[in-house]
Amino acid sequence: MKKAKDSRQFVVIGLGQFGLNMARGLHRMGYEVLAVDTRIERVQEYSNEFTHVVQADATDENALRELGILNFDVVVVAIGDNMEANLLTTMQLKDLGAPYIVAMARDPLQVRLLKKIGVDRIVSPDADMANRVAYNLATTNIMDYIELSEDFSIVELAVPPELQDKTLAESDVRVRYGLNVVAIKRGEQLLVSPSASEKLQASDTIVVVGSNDGISRLEENL
Repeated sequence: MKKAKDSRQFVVIGLGQFGLNMARGLHRMGYEVLAVDTRIERVQEYSNEFTHVVQADATDENALRELGILNFDVVVVAIGDNMEANLLTTMQLKDLGAPYIVAMARDPLQVRLLKKIGVDRIVSPDADMANRVAYNLATTNIMDYIELSEDFSIVELAVPPELQDKTLAESDVRVRYGLNVVAIKRGEQLLVSPSASEKLQASDTIVVVGSNDGISRLEENL
């Protein structure tokens, strides 16, 4: 486990597939993780994998207080198989004053309810993954895709022939397509916020952010 870049501490409530992967990812990055689940068999199975693994009913306000939930910077509610428990836990965390709450949602109704509760971030892992896979299957020239909203995305794609050997200023991507090049991947090197004078090479991969319409128009030139 490598050392984290900062000292934030995380709680992950619910050790289903999503919660488990979330906790493992944070732990690999060097963060202190408190993993919580109601099922004793899950707690025992992963007891040596994270900083702390605790059996607790997160819908119980007293149980959350005993966990010292306010001492953590981020709480992830990853309860995916029980909407009622997901919402009750999130409400308890909000009432207690948890500093930053990330909640998992399985359907549009749950998203709406979580928004009303006022969580800081909502994630829909099934929908997000389905969208990324569908987009990658449909657009063979795009290596990766993250949907920011219905109209805007971040994509990673090869440099179109018409832009090769041109500087970013010469390529005029912002004016022609309404896109911003936020990074250039060149072999093992990652150029973040590249300057306008940076010349695009044929072997480069560019990361752009902007409207889906602009991305589609740029991809047509690949």
